[in-house]
Amino acid sequence: MNYNETEMLKETVEADTEMKDWLVNYVGERHDPDSGEVTVEMIVETMATEFPEFLMAVAEENWIRGYHQALNDVDAGEKIIEEEAPAHDGT
Repeated sequence: MNYNETEMLKETVEADTEMKDWLVNYVGERHDPDSGEVTVEMIVETMATEFPEFLMAVAEENWIRGYHQALNDVDAGEKIIEEEAPAHDGT
């Protein structure tokens, strides 16, 4: 897997809500894709250029949640090791 790119970025966005309709049209005008289709990647690029504060807030929240989950995973792993240790020390 290429960690610099995900399949989701290549997905075409369907304008199935009022906001998506506006956003797809806006991004489509900016990028003017040959296919006429707007991808998630085009929206991210446009947001990064025109509204970076929004993407930074989303990225920061995602990072914090991921870090918190990692700490929980470490705690759970340590608990499992402590519970299994007596069974493996011969007593």
